[in-house]
Amino acid sequence: MGNIGITLKRSLALMVCYISFLFVSMPAIAAEALKIVENEKVCMVTDMFFGKKQIPVTHEGKTYYGCCQNCKKTLSEDVTARKATDPVTGKLIDKATAVIATREDNSVVYFESKKTFEQYQKQPIK
Repeated sequence: MGNIGITLKRSLALMVCYISFLFVSMPAIAAEALKIVENEKVCMVTDMFFGKKQIPVTHEGKTYYGCCQNCKKTLSEDVTARKATDPVTGKLIDKATAVIATREDNSVVYFESKKTFEQYQKQPIK
């Protein structure tokens, strides 16, 4: 019985090592699926995609969008509501000129360009 116990322990240890190797050597999981959407269908205060045109707010020649009168006021008065950070470059960007993509939960991500959007799509999930 002693040899059988040792053999089982070795087999179990080898199996654990093999499974660990598989997880380490597997390719990274692809980035989350995002879909580029029209800026006018995004509330740029709540950073949510609504699927329908929002209230346009013009400020210094650029058009932003809000879902309600409070968001309209915020976009008019608060510069931080009009800015976002590109997750690829880390640059502060203007939401009016951003490429906007929606997640499955309708929250949005702002990108400096279609190029950074595409780079983001190629990144593995962290």
